[in-house]
Amino acid sequence: MASVWLHSALWLGLALLASLISIRVAISVALIEIVVGAVAGNLVGLQITDWVNFLAGFGAILLTFLAGTEIDPRIVRKHFWSSMTIGVMGFVAPYLGVLAYAHYGVGWDWPQAQIAGIALSTTSVAVVYAVMIETGFNRTEIGKAILAACFINDLGTVLALAIVFAHYDLWLLLFGAITAAVLILLGRYAPWILKRLGARLSEPQTKFVALILPAYLVGIALAPTFLSEPDCPTACGSLRSQFSRPSTF
Repeated sequence: MASVWLHSALWLGLALLASLISIRVAISVALIEIVVGAVAGNLVGLQITDWVNFLAGFGAILLTFLAGTEIDPRIVRKHFWSSMTIGVMGFVAPYLGVLAYAHYGVGWDWPQAQIAGIALSTTSVAVVYAVMIETGFNRTEIGKAILAACFINDLGTVLALAIVFAHYDLWLLLFGAITAAVLILLGRYAPWILKRLGARLSEPQTKFVALILPAYLVGIALAPTFLSEPDCPTACGSLRSQFSRPSTF
């Protein structure tokens, strides 16, 4: 038990160190946390326990959800071709470049080369969103257009993974159908549920969002609700204020 608390203190101490370095060098804390975590993981030898993996995974999913809620349909329509061009090129260029280098330059087999190309063609929406929150770009049109481009980039990665590695069967079709149905239902009924729950000390709205395991597509489905009432103390206002700056450490 003492070891668990010791490792917890070390992780939190490193998070504090990353914040102090970020303030000193004026670089986004999300990027500094990644560097500090990588260095500490190799030099200090901290254990990666189940609870650390859970917190890291849930934090990353929550960040992608928040990034999805920032995608304003009006801005997307206004800058559609800009976002589409950036997103498509952001996926295609590194994918084809890494694929060609890994296969023809290094001599990897096609499956390994495809994995390398897909892995290095994606973008980290969580990091991009965290940086935008710190700089305030998430409130600008250009920031929302970039987030939309990130979505298109990641969509290309997901489609590439599906084309190369997915097993095409009834289970995949069922998964797609259930996902589409859940997104439609959330977009239609989640605003009503959040308003009915209200802003209470027990924060039922926050727990409702955590329960549905908020991912990127869920955030996009709920984006109109979040954007329509960004400062409202009921509905989604309390959610945005609580989740506005989660750590990526």
